[in-house]
Amino acid sequence: MLKSLMVAKAKEELEQEMVEKEEQKEKYLEEKAPPIHTSSMSLAELRTLCEELHAKIDVVDEERYDIEAKVLHNTREIKDLNIKVLDLRGKFKRPNLRRVRVSADAILRSLLGSKHKVSLDLRANLKSVKKEDTEKEKTVEVSDWRKNVEAMSGMEGRKKMFDAAKGPNQ
Repeated sequence: MLKSLMVAKAKEELEQEMVEKEEQKEKYLEEKAPPIHTSSMSLAELRTLCEELHAKIDVVDEERYDIEAKVLHNTREIKDLNIKVLDLRGKFKRPNLRRVRVSADAILRSLLGSKHKVSLDLRANLKSVKKEDTEKEKTVEVSDWRKNVEAMSGMEGRKKMFDAAKGPNQ
């Protein structure tokens, strides 16, 4: 959807640009080459006008030929330089790069210098978990759950829970 919208917008802008170029071309031609009124001219005047126009056409053709020759020369030179660049690339073989493992401490030492001693031993910062603690938590009192439910039911059970929570602080 987005791609089609972008293509449609680009197409509209391209059409607008073509219209603007055409308008600029017409304006330029109106300025540089005003319309010729040949109906009121005599035969001699028409011949001189044609000779002037042919002379101008010859000058423009010469300039166009010179410019085309320069362009061809430059394109040949660009192709030759590209070939030379490719030849030079082929002469020097690049070595295969190997992956190097560097520790975080070595990276910090290279960045900060040897004066600063910063340790990035992440394993030392981790908390250790002992198996004994987890086993003790699992072996909490396992008793008949029905007795516990009966004792805690009703208002007295809630009072016991409230008193139990208050008890250690008092």
